[in-house]
Amino acid sequence: MAKKILKSEWLKSSVVILLGTLIMSIGINAFIIPHNLLAGGISGLAIILKYITGLNTGIFVLLLNIPIFIFGIKEIDRRFAFVSIVGMTSLSFFLYITEFLSETMWIEDILASTIYGGIFIGFSSGVIFKVRASTGGTDIVSVIMKKKFEIGISTILFVTNVIIVLINATISDYTLAIYTLISMFIASAVMNKIIIGLDTKKLVLIVTNNYEDLSTALMKRVNRGITFLEGEGAYSRRKHKVIYCVVSTRQLAVVKNVVTDIDENAFMTVMDTAEIHGSGFKKPVF
Repeated sequence: MAKKILKSEWLKSSVVILLGTLIMSIGINAFIIPHNLLAGGISGLAIILKYITGLNTGIFVLLLNIPIFIFGIKEIDRRFAFVSIVGMTSLSFFLYITEFLSETMWIEDILASTIYGGIFIGFSSGVIFKVRASTGGTDIVSVIMKKKFEIGISTILFVTNVIIVLINATISDYTLAIYTLISMFIASAVMNKIIIGLDTKKLVLIVTNNYEDLSTALMKRVNRGITFLEGEGAYSRRKHKVIYCVVSTRQLAVVKNVVTDIDENAFMTVMDTAEIHGSGFKKPVF
């Protein structure tokens, strides 16, 4: 049974990787290259080399990834390394066979093409990360940094992309560099939403004297666990319970209504939280 589940997981991951790299290749060849823009990471460097030499982008993606994989395999688990090799080779292949798309200006307006390119690349990167894979290159470096320093993957990728754009701006057009930055920002935002999810979670802290009734009502209405924290007023020195709870954005309105109905004088703080570990919530991607 375990072997069947494992095979099913590998098959699902492989299908997602292939579809993701196909979408990314279309985004690069149909929207980015026709306007002489750049993509992010290794793909961006490969596109720069294409502009200089005229050779296919997929060839450079493959060649640039080899030394990064040699370094990355020592730092990441075998499963991630294997699916990333699948991602890297399939991206190189699809960039090669979809190169004909770059020979036609599908959208004349450069801003519209920039937006479409960012959406295609961001969506494909997000779904690939969702199955704990990548297309190699800076993705592997980003995952290593995420594990060691808890720096967001999209943040690392965006900073890396800015550096690539600055390099290109010195040998190309500064106006095109701005459009490339816009595309990369859109790609980063879309990827982040795919990885984290559109429905971010809310961390709720409630200070109330009716903590027993309120916690019972919250557990019944929103079906989430409640934790009591020990609190103490700095001025009054009175000890009291603080309700700690994590809910979805959709459930927040229900929480507010419950708190108002039971104790309208309760002090409530709501904070955004993206990465939740534990029962009742999906496991993080990395």
